[in-house]
Amino acid sequence: MQLRGEQLAAHLEGELKPVYVIYGDEPLMVIEAADALRAAARRGGFDEREVLTAIAGFNWLELHHATGNMSLFGGRKLIDLRIPTGKPGREGAAALHDYCARPSPDALLLVTLPGLDWTEEKAVWLKDLADAGAAVKLIPPTLAELPEWIAGRLRRQQQSADSDALRFIAEHVEGNLLAAHQEILKLALLHPPGELTLQAVQDAVLNVARYDLDGLREALLLGDVVRLTRTLDGLQQEGEAPPLVLWAMSEELRALAQVKAGLKKKQSLDALLKDARVWGARTTPFKRAVQRVEGARSNAALAHAARIDRMIKGASAPGDVWNEFLRLGLRIC
Repeated sequence: MQLRGEQLAAHLEGELKPVYVIYGDEPLMVIEAADALRAAARRGGFDEREVLTAIAGFNWLELHHATGNMSLFGGRKLIDLRIPTGKPGREGAAALHDYCARPSPDALLLVTLPGLDWTEEKAVWLKDLADAGAAVKLIPPTLAELPEWIAGRLRRQQQSADSDALRFIAEHVEGNLLAAHQEILKLALLHPPGELTLQAVQDAVLNVARYDLDGLREALLLGDVVRLTRTLDGLQQEGEAPPLVLWAMSEELRALAQVKAGLKKKQSLDALLKDARVWGARTTPFKRAVQRVEGARSNAALAHAARIDRMIKGASAPGDVWNEFLRLGLRIC
């Protein structure tokens, strides 16, 4: 069965499945979901726990041995299997398939993984795990959803804040839920339960935003000028290499130009998106960009990107490459 992250707490109040797989891009969400399942397992009588970490050279017979090494006088066992790469390999896939075909009645298997792309989510071994128990895919909140996520965390510690304060926290922890969690806990230490003022939040919260190229691409597609500007400034301050920034922006520009050219020829949008390798969470912001940006503008932006490339390589007149990145982004935003 498949479970959404928000369904897990209610599910754990009932009878537990023999197998769970938990995965997602945000480490905090994976850690908390796995902790909740471990607590439910303890309540369900799984008193023993064995941790297995499938790194390079891992012997997958250990999974079989874990179910065989049950204490004669102990309770049932939680097998905590962690696959940091998200890829068990051929041997691991076979071991997971065999286990899921005959799960031990005295063990509960918990598999934790990082985020998986759409091809990895179709893997047979992941389907085996989901069919034998439950798969929990954890999707982090978007930037627009982050203030409400923060508000929910504050409610847990009997605190609240107005929309301006919530937005301030969200902007200063952008892309970093672990840092957001730490800042929220800090507010509980610094202030009593109740309403937090904007000034109190500003005095307490550090700027722990994690600016990355994916955030830059999303801001470009959504036409979010404020976020684009903030992200470019953050990337510059963090010393990101200009060729990588240009690559990230150019990837979106080429895909936009390709799709716009296809639409001009009356081709199907869905087919064009597939050809341009646009799928998953990127689809919605990309469609918004397609509606907003004319074909001529996307082509002009590509030409601008080519000029920036020559500037980076020293093959044209010198200039401030980061100002050019901002100008390039504004063409699309």
